[in-house]
Amino acid sequence: MRILLIEDSASLRNSLSIGLDKLGYSVDVAADGSEGLSMALMGNYDLVILDLMLPEIDGLAILKALRKKNLDVRVLILSARAETNDKVSGILAGADDYLTKPFSFDELSARLVNLMRRGPAVQANDKIVVAGFTLDLQIKSLMYANQSIELTPNEYKIIECMFLNRDRVVTSEKLSEYLSGNYDYISKNAIEAHLSSARKKTRNIGATLPIKSKRGFGYKVVELNEINS
Repeated sequence: MRILLIEDSASLRNSLSIGLDKLGYSVDVAADGSEGLSMALMGNYDLVILDLMLPEIDGLAILKALRKKNLDVRVLILSARAETNDKVSGILAGADDYLTKPFSFDELSARLVNLMRRGPAVQANDKIVVAGFTLDLQIKSLMYANQSIELTPNEYKIIECMFLNRDRVVTSEKLSEYLSGNYDYISKNAIEAHLSSARKKTRNIGATLPIKSKRGFGYKVVELNEINS
């Protein structure tokens, strides 16, 4: 896995680079925001570890630029900013995880492994089509037979997570993490309630949401011939 580390502290940058290299990762480093953004846009990285307080271009601006370009890259924010508002702003701007300084290297390593277990960060053409449904990742909408389905933010995020991971079973724990961004826990009952509401909305336009529960495992996206089986 190729990692880009954008961090202006030389001591932290060097220690992390050495540690990640020992774990078998291929690591490139950048010491300021301008260099980091240029490398991130051109380097075809799997994951970016991103400090927020950087010289020249700040980390949040880098994150927004990466998401605007729709690059298929995970972003882990690594910052001394520990306020909830900072974490929420980072996640809403498109970060996949947020780790505050100081931190343990073991925790960082575990989070990297967890991030790369997930499905694709983005879809290259911004749209996913499943069983007649079209999910638009840019405008956050769900369509069926040219009809728009009005979803709440949580209903949309559940369907987005499921469609992005359509080739695998997704646990309720992973759905909770996807909805809350690691800062809260959403119960299985709440997830079921959101799914039930989304299913009702799709039935109202004559369709069936292609997400089925696999008892004891989680949820899975199914094909047309499996929806009613």
